[in-house]
Amino acid sequence: MSTPTPLRDRFDADRPVLGMVHLPPLPGAPGFDGDRDAIRTRALEDARRLEAGGVDGIVLENFGDTPFYPEAVPNHAVADMTALASALQRTVDIPLGINVLRNDADAALSIAAATAADFIRVNVHIGTAATDQGLLEGQAHETLRLRNRLEADVAILADVHVKHATPVGERDLEQAALETVERGMADGVIVSGPGTGVETALEDVERVADVLADQAPTRERNLVFVGSGVTNETVGDCLEAGADGVIVGTALKAGGETTNPVSRERVETLVAAARDSSQP
Repeated sequence: MSTPTPLRDRFDADRPVLGMVHLPPLPGAPGFDGDRDAIRTRALEDARRLEAGGVDGIVLENFGDTPFYPEAVPNHAVADMTALASALQRTVDIPLGINVLRNDADAALSIAAATAADFIRVNVHIGTAATDQGLLEGQAHETLRLRNRLEADVAILADVHVKHATPVGERDLEQAALETVERGMADGVIVSGPGTGVETALEDVERVADVLADQAPTRERNLVFVGSGVTNETVGDCLEAGADGVIVGTALKAGGETTNPVSRERVETLVAAARDSSQP
């Protein structure tokens, strides 16, 4: 399948709000507490609260598996995430994305294909980034070919200058964004701050949105998401700066703590702020 369903067509909202399901440490990770059932219960509860609060999609991520494998994660992690993604698909009725940290796009795509998820997030899709896991190299050539081999109707949402990393080389933000969608053939890009929960610079959002609007021939398909630090107070500014949508984790958690359960009330408040800012 060389041309998957456009990312924009997968969401009911014009400017989708995506909520994070941050998984606790999975079996095999140093922080795993021995209770698989608790992981499943927590993931499903977070997903239900996100859907009930009005988000337009969910991203499932092995957030608790620190320290992360740089690239290929073990088979048991793929198996657990596949089981959890399947359970989420049976529980909620909104688009699902998969992110396998730190940068296992093959695993994410395989999970998405097996569970009929809508998209994957790839932290380093093109270029090279220096991270706490070492140097990560984009594997866009492998990811796109695997998608074709699997005949998977799965969109690729790729970070540009991903958080918790420093790009290697002289590629500026605009060039990186263009190459991600043109040469890397990603269906959308994510612009973030330097770390989880850290506000994204509006200037960066504007720069990416503007260059894709001006120069990318498939701009109508290449959505721009803000990927960190989005709050009730900033979501309107992010959308005004040119973002097509936002991905929110920390601000939707009880007490604003990333590792806490999702708060339905916080979800409702942020979604309402996003909808208000999208009105003409």
